[in-house]
Amino acid sequence: MRPIHKVALILCGYFVCFLVASAAFALRVADTSGPASQAAGGMYGFGDATLFVAVFGLSALVPTGAALFFLRPYRPCWVILSALGLALAVTGVTAAILFTLGRGESASHVAAWAQLSLLRILVSPLMALAFLACAVLSPHRGPRLAFLAAAAVEMAVSAYAGAVWLVPLFLHGLRFSA
Repeated sequence: MRPIHKVALILCGYFVCFLVASAAFALRVADTSGPASQAAGGMYGFGDATLFVAVFGLSALVPTGAALFFLRPYRPCWVILSALGLALAVTGVTAAILFTLGRGESASHVAAWAQLSLLRILVSPLMALAFLACAVLSPHRGPRLAFLAAAAVEMAVSAYAGAVWLVPLFLHGLRFSA
């Protein structure tokens, strides 16, 4: 297959992912239109955006995997991608640290950065999946280990988010006696 055909195939795959995410978004908007969504428009808007990103991100793993498969013979590409993956994983850890430091703050620069760090933390499960896909498709040992390390870091950030947000949500009504 010629390189132009490979690029066209991958671009078509991303376009299909965009259509799938748009359809999921349209179904959600049709299902949630009403007075409740009008009263809490910002929260519904954030939920809609999160749904779109999640559906697009999960479905985009397929064309991304195809692109990585086509790039298998090019070692410099894998070295650069793995270095970028580690750099992105460091931003996840930084976001988790900023969130931890800024949770108790009310009006400071740290609190503002902590609020912005939420967006990075929410993307960490998708990043972990992407790094695992890269590790599986990497033909070289060094980049594969770097991708596995980046995936492990992203999973740790995801676990931190689950521990901070979901555990108190489910254990809110339980009382532990000492």
